[in-house]
Amino acid sequence: MTKEQYLTLSKASGPNSSTPAEPFVKVIALVATLGGLLFGYDTGVISGALLFMGDELHLTPFTTGLVTSSLLFGAAFGALLAGHFASAAGRRKIIMVLAVIFAVGALGTSLAPDVHWMVFFRLVLGVAVGGAAATVPVYIAEIAPANKRGQLVTLQELMIVSGQMLAYISNASFNAIWSGADTWRWMLVVATVPAVLLWFGMMFMPDTPRWYAMKGRLAEARRVLERTRAKDDVEWELTEIEETLQEQENQGKPRLAELKKPWLFKLFLIGIGVAVIQQLTGVNTIMYYAPTVLTSVGMSNSAALFATIANGVISVLMTFFGIWLLGKIGRRTMTMIGQFGCTACLFFIGAISWLMPETINGQPDMLRSYMVLLGMLMFLCFQQGALSPVTWLLLSEIFPTRLRGIFMGGAVFAMWIANFLISLMFPMMLASVGLAGAFFIFGAIGIGGAFFVFKCVPETRNRSLEQIEHYLRDWLSPDRDTPPRPAALKQKAEQHGS
Repeated sequence: MTKEQYLTLSKASGPNSSTPAEPFVKVIALVATLGGLLFGYDTGVISGALLFMGDELHLTPFTTGLVTSSLLFGAAFGALLAGHFASAAGRRKIIMVLAVIFAVGALGTSLAPDVHWMVFFRLVLGVAVGGAAATVPVYIAEIAPANKRGQLVTLQELMIVSGQMLAYISNASFNAIWSGADTWRWMLVVATVPAVLLWFGMMFMPDTPRWYAMKGRLAEARRVLERTRAKDDVEWELTEIEETLQEQENQGKPRLAELKKPWLFKLFLIGIGVAVIQQLTGVNTIMYYAPTVLTSVGMSNSAALFATIANGVISVLMTFFGIWLLGKIGRRTMTMIGQFGCTACLFFIGAISWLMPETINGQPDMLRSYMVLLGMLMFLCFQQGALSPVTWLLLSEIFPTRLRGIFMGGAVFAMWIANFLISLMFPMMLASVGLAGAFFIFGAIGIGGAFFVFKCVPETRNRSLEQIEHYLRDWLSPDRDTPPRPAALKQKAEQHGS
């Protein structure tokens, strides 16, 4: 593949085709992203459940953090395992196995008699959450047409935040209707329903054409393309997949030892960086601990649960905006907007918590409470409207086809370990340095993340997955210090097309 092809400008086919997505592609994406809905519900539901399970399970600040973060620790290893087995077993089969694990974990947590069993089943649930995070975006990216890949992959992020919003609504509803000792058990068991739907739905879905081609099953790859592509795009894409796989045929089975190649090692580190900065904003301290934070600044349990629904609604609305924005601007630009905006909002929350008094005339300062809530909502506008959607999209795009499962698993592993450590430490941070100190720390880390984004995040818009692979290999190879400039590529592509 020549460099002139790294940036596709033609509207005839491929990344810039104006052809609408086939209906079957939308059905596949909708079914697969039920994994994202479960991901969101299972991570969001704990925020309300913690308010009710504390007395029955005798939770301390440490065990509160452990119950929350054990899911994330399990998710780290779920991402690694799913990434490893996805290449051998196929993306579809892995998602079906994850659906079963989701159901077992949801049932187990709802029946847990003590904190030890709760932590165990949260670990089990985490394996499914991490596996879904690593597998579903890759499955959609590989099965979606290039011109709709951005919107369809970010449907995963929409389903995640929708799941979290459903969890917040469920928490507030159960509290209003059945507020009692067992309320939290009902909150947790609801997640079995989408798990069953995911398993049944994936029974009727195909695997991806790239996976079939990688296994030498070209007839099946063609059949999937014929069901998911416009007629004119089938030959173009199948030829591109075959050419890329042919180049890799002599390289043998994918292995982590290939990280010895400098460009692959650099790319893997960039992937880890992209994954981790999304967590280092502290987003999940807001998503998991919002009621805890709001009660710490003076709100009642009921008010905090209701206010947390606003977090979920803003997240969903801004994710819709983010999906629209991905069709208008580049991935790199969107990452910078998200990172810079999140960092500013973290300093805003820290400043409000530090400068405004906790009480007025012996009563909690409710203005301070609502200003903290406002800071959270502004933060979520940048996080869910820019940074989170583009993170999952970049991770599904930048890794080579042969190594995509392994590299994606490794990057998502790092993401979940960062998430685990932050969620474990946050209750203890609140107890030691207070709300202001915690958010100032996240803001300082955000400045480092902004520098990484500026220096390292590539632009992948308007390229097929195969073109991205060749583009990044040229950029990151030892004899290349900087990526080819978009303007130069545009000029070359125009010359190539003339």
